[in-house]
Amino acid sequence: MASYVWRPALPVTDSPRPYLHPVRTLGGVEVSEFRPADHVHHLGVSLAVADVGGVNFWGGRTFVEGSGPTWLDDHGHQRHDVFEELEQGFREALTWLGPDGAAVAREQRTVLARPHGQAWALDFSFTLTVAEPLEIRSSACKGRPGAGYGGFFWRAPAASTRLEVFTAEGEGESDVHGSVTRWLAMASDAWSLVFVQCGPPDPWFVRVSEYPGVGPALAWERPLEVAHTLSRRVVTVVADGRLDRAAAAELAGGVA
Repeated sequence: MASYVWRPALPVTDSPRPYLHPVRTLGGVEVSEFRPADHVHHLGVSLAVADVGGVNFWGGRTFVEGSGPTWLDDHGHQRHDVFEELEQGFREALTWLGPDGAAVAREQRTVLARPHGQAWALDFSFTLTVAEPLEIRSSACKGRPGAGYGGFFWRAPAASTRLEVFTAEGEGESDVHGSVTRWLAMASDAWSLVFVQCGPPDPWFVRVSEYPGVGPALAWERPLEVAHTLSRRVVTVVADGRLDRAAAAELAGGVA
């Protein structure tokens, strides 16, 4: 249902990192997009953060207060170190390296694929460990309104028809962008994705009109200080066809 690329050959400006692509429904419909023309640093499904201790692990330009998006030599990369095979997936150790090659953080990542009713679920969890306290910041933290992106991020296919996004309480990009809810669904005529945060939820970063992308935001408006470790888990139910709110809620409720 998904391919995992752990040693990608990518430009340094993409902030090279392991990613999942293509990701497909059980019926074979592709639900991820890799290096689209509008944002070439969007790499299917990955863990990407705009600013970790001053290093760009998102890719592309860096937002500079007073100047806007600017090309800087600040791109880091995530180095795969070792795999441990698990029954339904794998555990991976990675090192996050700055442009000078110095270690910024170390990560333990677990990626599992599980049956989930008539669909399947991608279970993605990670723990970042830092040697010294540092801050995680988004572009919103630096003055760009609404640009709180950073963390687990899913880039969906832009060619998908009649895209919609909703939560249990709201509907549409303007309603759900920045909302703090356990689950959020993005649906098209051919596929649906139900994202579930396992643990206290972060605000959702959502794009539909510009491009289709979803992810919980680690630093929505204010920097997030990491003293030692940071852990998150997101389970995404991948389904064929268009789900309504009731069906999405039922699938989300089945995520442990």
